[in-house]
Amino acid sequence: MMAENAFIKLVPSSAKQTISTDEVKELFHYYKNITTKTGDQLDWQFENAAFPYEMKETEDSEGKWFYLHSNHERYNVILLGIDTEIVRGEDGSENEQAYIQVTLPDQSTFGDKGKANEFCKFLAKKLQGELHLFNGRIMYFYPRK
Repeated sequence: MMAENAFIKLVPSSAKQTISTDEVKELFHYYKNITTKTGDQLDWQFENAAFPYEMKETEDSEGKWFYLHSNHERYNVILLGIDTEIVRGEDGSENEQAYIQVTLPDQSTFGDKGKANEFCKFLAKKLQGELHLFNGRIMYFYPRK
């Protein structure tokens, strides 16, 4: 599998205009927590199957990215980072727009891709962002005019 990327873009009508890696980490913990609660309600160890990842960070990440690692046989790794880009508006004005990039490196599995898609949709809904999926499609989770 070749490296693939998905993006959650924080557009002008999103819930927030900026985001930090710490905020993404908090959303990851919240996501793990709610999947665990689902498992408790079902009386099943759902959190191990729902999102079998641990958050890891390297020295050189400089607070810009981190990765989710799994020891589960069907999963391996998902990278998450934040950055900004300059977008040109319809009126020609340029604005800085924040985004979260979700990357599946070469060693990622199809299981990772499925979990990354789920987590991307969760993040986009929470932040009311514009989700650019791995397959190039776009999903809109913000109020549209």
